[in-house]
Amino acid sequence: MTGLRYVYAVCRPLGAPLQAQLTGVAGAPVKQLAHHGLIAVVSEVPARDFAEEPLRAHLEDLDWLAATARAHHGVIDALTMVTTPMPLRLATVFRDDSAVRCMIQAWEDHIRRTLERLQGRVEWGVKVYLGAEPAHAAAAAAPAPKPTSGRDYLRQRRQQTRAHEDLWQQAEAFAGRLHDKLSALAEESRLHAPQSAALSGAAGHNVLNAAYLVPRAWSEEFVEVVDRMRDDAAGLRVELTGPWAAYSFVGDLPGEEA
Repeated sequence: MTGLRYVYAVCRPLGAPLQAQLTGVAGAPVKQLAHHGLIAVVSEVPARDFAEEPLRAHLEDLDWLAATARAHHGVIDALTMVTTPMPLRLATVFRDDSAVRCMIQAWEDHIRRTLERLQGRVEWGVKVYLGAEPAHAAAAAAPAPKPTSGRDYLRQRRQQTRAHEDLWQQAEAFAGRLHDKLSALAEESRLHAPQSAALSGAAGHNVLNAAYLVPRAWSEEFVEVVDRMRDDAAGLRVELTGPWAAYSFVGDLPGEEA
């Protein structure tokens, strides 16, 4: 390997082989780099794209970023089929094999503790959206009576504001109940900032954006709770994603950009 090293994850030695011909970012084959009984899963990437300056520019390119993220997550998903990986953040790049080994050695205790904490556990994501259901859309589209005076106009505006506030309060109350129930089935949870519809492309207003670290053995019950709670989510959309590697429950390691 002569290019830079893109690191996807660190894990224990694999008990089963990875998918044959698995490729990662930039279409490069994935390799295993062993050090102190741990494995860094890496591939070679060109400096023209992943050195500090070009990488900074690429991270502003949404198409490039999306393609890189898909390749990154594809490798993590393949790893999750055969082990419990500790995924690193997107675009973690090191100069060479020696720099990757130095990272493992410097953070070995943290890596081992994290792998032990994540062993046998997966991440589930749950999002709640307000305003995407037909009932709400129809209510919003229904024409209000034409105001007959300035006072009538202000009254209508106050009614609309109160109705909007009521919907938000109901949505937030449901999201709180859902989060409490799911947290009871998870060993850890993370509340992320609500996603902007302009960036995510999802319809409606994001009320809950949460991640849950769940033992695999509890995953079926976790999914069943989400399905049951959907019945109480009138006018709301509940999205469940997973199971994933535990992206939300791994602290960043310091990368070394070339």
